[in-house]
Parts: sequence; C-alpha cells; structure tokens
Amino acid sequence: MQWRRAPRALMFFGRSRDEPLPNVIAVVDDDESVREALTGLMKSLGYRAVAFQSAEDFLSSKRRRGAACLIADVQMPGMTGPELHDRLVASGEAIPTILITAYPDERVRARALRAGVRGYLTKPFSEVDLLECIRSALESDAAEKKET
Repeated sequence: MQWRRAPRALMFFGRSRDEPLPNVIAVVDDDESVREALTGLMKSLGYRAVAFQSAEDFLSSKRRRGAACLIADVQMPGMTGPELHDRLVASGEAIPTILITAYPDERVRARALRAGVRGYLTKPFSEVDLLECIRSALESDAAEKKET
C-alpha cells in the first residue's frame, strides 16, 4: 500500500518527534500487506500498534483492552469490521473505530456512522485522511471520558 506523505506539521499534531504518543492503535485486516503498512505507519509516527488478521483474533486477545483506537477492514472472512464494532459496543467495550474498505458501499457507510464508527475511509486513502480520523477519534473519546 502506498501512502501520500502528510506535511510534517500534521504528522505529529504539535508533538515533537521524540515525544512518543501514548495510544495503542489496533489494526484488524485480513490482508497482511495492509496490516504491515498500517502498523509500520503508526509506529513511524510514534504510536504503539498491534495487528490482527481477523476480528476473532482481536476479540480473543488480551491486548484489545489496551487499544485506544481500532482500524478495521469492512470486508473480512468471518466477522466483518462493522460486526466487530457492534460486538464491542454491545459488550460495553466500545473502542473508537475507523473502518477502511476497498469496496465502498454508501449503505454500509451510513449504517456504520449511525452506529458510532468514527471514520470510514476508502482504499487507497491518504495518510493525512487516516491521521485526521485517528486524531479526531482519540480526541472525541477523551472528551467523552472526561464528561463521565
């Protein structure tokens, strides 16, 4: 997967390059090249990233509880990205979720956003768009936790 590089000012959102971001980003995608590209990108930007090849692997992992944001493919064998999001919400473990897809469907997008998904990106997407979704998801989640 190729990335269009973000301007330096956007890459760290006001943080210095040496200041690691404290959040763990979980990547769930059945395509190994996408998992590797996304985790590599997250790590290059100072995030901690963990990758899973399926929604079921993510759900069975103890590492899911440390995830501050979830990036999941819409179409995967077994449980889909939207189904994973719904399962997390239903279990009381909602994680800010960004869905990615190579097969955009407006009905799936609209339903996912109504269900609380924070972003829906069509592959190939720009690094800037992904980073903006992550930043927005993390900030919204922090604001919601502050209110409770």
